[in-house]
Amino acid sequence: MQILNPAVAGTLESSDAMVTVEPGKGLSLELKSSVMNTYGRQIKETVFETLKKLGVEDAHVSVIDKGALDCTIKARVECAVFRSCGKSEKDIPWGGVIR
Repeated sequence: MQILNPAVAGTLESSDAMVTVEPGKGLSLELKSSVMNTYGRQIKETVFETLKKLGVEDAHVSVIDKGALDCTIKARVECAVFRSCGKSEKDIPWGGVIR
């Protein structure tokens, strides 16, 4: 999947994450987290695994995490990627791409 436009998903509320995806060369991740020391490595793995499953190879991803669970991070990344590709709600296989 190709990132065409910048897109955002999520909020800055407690137990959520705000994910921004933008076109880029290669994959890069900027991560800020309230639980960085404990879960930073796991968050990075979750983001990159989700991008790989979606077929994203070129993107700059920014994540501001406020203690979100892995399932929330996956959902936010998936949503931001689909928004950036201009997919309509009818074309999105919610919950069917990421397992």
